[in-house]
Amino acid sequence: MRNGFALSVALALMLMSGGGWAQVRPTDEKIPCRNFKDVLALFNRLGYTQHAWKAGIHEVPRVYLEDIPESWRERSAGMLSTDDKKRLFFRVLGPIVLRINELIAADRARATEITDKLAIGNDVTAEDQAWLSQLAVRYKVLKSAEERLDPALYAELMQRVDIVPPSLSLAQAASESGWGTSRFAAEGNALFGQWTWGHGMVPAEQRTSAHADYRVASFGSTAESAYAYALNLNTVDAYRDLRRVRAQLRRENRRISGTVLAETLIHYSERGQDYVDEIKAIIHQNRLNATDDARLRGMAVIHIVPAE
Repeated sequence: MRNGFALSVALALMLMSGGGWAQVRPTDEKIPCRNFKDVLALFNRLGYTQHAWKAGIHEVPRVYLEDIPESWRERSAGMLSTDDKKRLFFRVLGPIVLRINELIAADRARATEITDKLAIGNDVTAEDQAWLSQLAVRYKVLKSAEERLDPALYAELMQRVDIVPPSLSLAQAASESGWGTSRFAAEGNALFGQWTWGHGMVPAEQRTSAHADYRVASFGSTAESAYAYALNLNTVDAYRDLRRVRAQLRRENRRISGTVLAETLIHYSERGQDYVDEIKAIIHQNRLNATDDARLRGMAVIHIVPAE
């Protein structure tokens, strides 16, 4: 079964504003777009095209679409081919998952620096110590920020605070949201099929009596959904194998591959191995492996603002 995770509003705001995401800065640009044609025109102006990608230019502009209005979906129905819908989905979501990885990588770098100092007996500032404890709580290594992280838990924390390969994120989002066309994606930015209990969006019908009270977690933005998904993989026991394999790849200085990590997702869906095979097929058929080497362009952020 899928494991549910509901990201609190306070945590979401802390994560996104801390990285300059939700907090629009003076250097940011807002560009109104009425539909997918306007979005494609913006991408073309920025050189974010299929032609550029095939030419080996894997630098992705910092263009963020917080939410896709239902009106866009309705007006665009039937206007794009299936292949074009897929390409647009990946290109819209790509900058978001790359930005989430940037935030995680920054936390990992700071945590590594602090724990390396502590491991050899050096002092760290009270601010760094408090930050490390808060990070350990977020990643469910500690239960309370009042606790100090035991040196025996450093390795466990570092195994959790790590990126998710973009190819894996994009493939799972495509599968779980029907390429962004599902009701849950439209109503609550639910891109990754995460469950919650007691609140959220109610499915049309429950699949098993054992999960009769489950709901689909909803989020205030695509970014919150993507971060919650990454945190889910990085904390839930069902995905311990993913974290173990990823850590092994790091130790061997090998590429962190979405195809390799997909093998560990046997518990993400009740479909088991069939689900794993589907995710690997989406990665292969859509040539997503190259996204694992993509990076965000150094530029001011552009926010796509839906305009009716």
